[in-house]
Amino acid sequence: MSAQRGKDILLKIEGEGGGFTTVAGLRARTIALNARTVDVTDGDSAGRWRELLSGAGVRTAAVNGQGVFRDAASDALIREAFFSQAAKVWRLIVPDFGQLEGPFLVAALEYAGEHEGEATFAISLASAGEIGFEAL
Repeated sequence: MSAQRGKDILLKIEGEGGGFTTVAGLRARTIALNARTVDVTDGDSAGRWRELLSGAGVRTAAVNGQGVFRDAASDALIREAFFSQAAKVWRLIVPDFGQLEGPFLVAALEYAGEHEGEATFAISLASAGEIGFEAL
């Protein structure tokens, strides 16, 4: 994978009709994928080395971003997702890497603004179910 521009990473939310809407002009974003391990080491473990149970840990995905809202419609979709606290299907596209898609909850939503600047926001998404991955 060659170097890429950070602005090419897209964050989309599924709308009422099933299509996806790009929600915002994110200026900074982070996608974190994690898997917990399950330690099954016992007295019979070879050389007393730790043994981990393959495929047994809980996997999570977290997305954090900050930027400016693209338009009133995308602002409304995010606001509705936060206040309803219902898992919405989100799509995250990382060019030359892949696409993650699945249910996320809006864990945090912050608004800010400078006196002589634009209103900005920060969002944190937490996975709320199985996240699919498709290589691009």
